[in-house]
Amino acid sequence: MATTTKALARGAFATSSGTLYTVPASTTTVVSNIGITNTAASAGTFTLALGGTSLHTTTAIAANTTVYIDLKQVLATTQTITGLASATTINYHISGVEIS
Repeated sequence: MATTTKALARGAFATSSGTLYTVPASTTTVVSNIGITNTAASAGTFTLALGGTSLHTTTAIAANTTVYIDLKQVLATTQTITGLASATTINYHISGVEIS
């Protein structure tokens, strides 16, 4: 079994729900940390779901701040991380381990 620690996904949220990461075939993923950054001068919100289960729903994030979510969430093959934000100035960085 190979384990690869990596940045699973990073980018700017869209304002409509979209897939941020999909677990590859024949792989299990352990999500260990998610960073959410609001680069705007005004507050915003974000929504995040792992494997179809809501983790954050319209969660407020202050202007020019970063929120870190530390967790150990296992996702099976083809499960996804989805999300959206109130503005494209809100970015995400998802870290974890892929086991194949």
